[in-house]
Amino acid sequence: MPEYPFWLGGIAASMAATCTHPLDVTKVRMQTLEHDGVKRPSTIHIIHSSIKQSGVRSLYTGLSASLMRQMSYSLVRLGSYERIKEHMSKDGRHFSFLKSLLAASVAGGLGGLVGNPADVLFIRMTSDIVRPPEGRYNYSNAISGLVSLVREEGFKGLTTGIGTNMFRAVLMNASQVGSYEFCKANLLSKRIPGLGYQLQDNLVLHLISSTLAGTFATTVCSPADVVRSRVMASSEGLSPAKVLVDSLRQEGIRFLFKGWTPAFIRLAPNTILLFVFYEQIKRSWKSTFISN
Repeated sequence: MPEYPFWLGGIAASMAATCTHPLDVTKVRMQTLEHDGVKRPSTIHIIHSSIKQSGVRSLYTGLSASLMRQMSYSLVRLGSYERIKEHMSKDGRHFSFLKSLLAASVAGGLGGLVGNPADVLFIRMTSDIVRPPEGRYNYSNAISGLVSLVREEGFKGLTTGIGTNMFRAVLMNASQVGSYEFCKANLLSKRIPGLGYQLQDNLVLHLISSTLAGTFATTVCSPADVVRSRVMASSEGLSPAKVLVDSLRQEGIRFLFKGWTPAFIRLAPNTILLFVFYEQIKRSWKSTFISN
């Protein structure tokens, strides 16, 4: 019998996403905003223009879709990783870095598959403000958006950008979860230079490991994240290859890292909060339901 419920990761991810949602919104708007190519809008400019146009509440646009996303995509990618890891290492020990990457990659792909509809809704809801009025989707919440998506675009709408999304999910889970596990395992019982402090499996270790994982994941996932956002924001059925070729031609290779700053500012604290919440929830569950 599994030590923890499958859905604990989804709860931790939802808690983290609620805290970092405005940064996620800003990232998507930077990735999907069309501009003249002369000067790219900064993170501060996007935040300021969003607040000026629609108020502070605009930074929380799409929160319902974000929570739907975490309770599908993140729930599956984190829950599946734990189950795959248990299956690959019966005693929970001697789990190599390569096995960790493989388990995280498979789990990430599953999460990307299950969470794709919520991802489509999230991208469209958060990027609406940078669209011309006639091109907006105007979903009031995730549920009504899902109904509209199915009614207007059918099954095809639910799978918009699914290939890019699954690829990005594989990269994200491998680079985020895999690197977190790697950093945590290798830093455990190490001394911090100059301080003489020996790291234990506690909050300090979780903070250091998750910060390193967030930095690594942001860089690895940025190209796929940008292409995914643009594919999902479109209702024209553009392929990832066309988006990639057209964007490279018009904006150059720098477009692949467009929105890196808000992505990092969002993903670093999101990764920290995710793993801190997840570790604490697992400990609370263990002390409450397993130890007794």
